Parts: sequence; C-alpha cells; structure tokens
Amino acid sequence: MSPGKNTIAGLVILSLVVLSGCGGGGGSESGGGPSLPPKTLSWVPPNAYTDGTPLNPLSELDSFEIYVKESGPFTGSDSPMALVGAINPSTGQLVTTFNLANLAPYINLGVQYQVCLKAVAITGAKSDFSGAATFSF
Repeated sequence: MSPGKNTIAGLVILSLVVLSGCGGGGGSESGGGPSLPPKTLSWVPPNAYTDGTPLNPLSELDSFEIYVKESGPFTGSDSPMALVGAINPSTGQLVTTFNLANLAPYINLGVQYQVCLKAVAITGAKSDFSGAATFSF
C-alpha cells in the first residue's frame, strides 16, 4: 500500500438541513431523550486518497464517523458520537446524510454544538476531520 493510501484526501462539504414537521425526531418513548425535529447533516464523500489515487466510495468506504462537541477544535483525542455505515444495506447506495435528532439521548436542548466527520476506508485509512458545521435544537 502506498503512503498516500493511509489517509483519505479532503473529506467533505457539510451542510445542515432543517425540516419542519412533527414526529420522527429520533427520541424514544422509553425515556431515551427528548423527541426532536429532523435536522439533516449532509456531506459529499471523498473520491481520492492523499496521494491522488482514486477512491471509489461505493466499494472502498466502510463508514463515516460523526464527531460532536460544544467548543474547541476537533483533535485526535476526540471520540466519535455516532458511526454510520457507508453503504445503505437496503438500497446499496452510498449514505450521505444523518439525522442529528438521532443524537437526542446524548445532547442538550438549547446548546450549540459543532459537528464534523471522518470517512473510514475498508482498509482502516481515515480522512482528516471535515470542516465543522454548527447546530442546536
């Protein structure tokens, strides 16, 4: 494996989409957290390793790590709050969204959070952190 294949090139552009409506917030009725409105995090997956070798996201990506924190830059000591498989097993399509309302048991209402991603290849290679986006409920 070439040195560049140890790291995935520049990950993604993040965007947040707030959908109005009721229900579907990802909270549970059994006390797992508040029911929140959908808030969709979207991204564009990487398509190359740092050495410029093309990366086929459908066959070479394993997952996306979602990192959330209140302040400060993301560092190697941060742990992901969620892990999303790169491929939707029902459709075989690449996953490019995540409903942040699914984090209801782990976040507080009224607090502004930062969120970013890392892409993880099936080889274990990881991208750097994406740029951060902010959100709150």
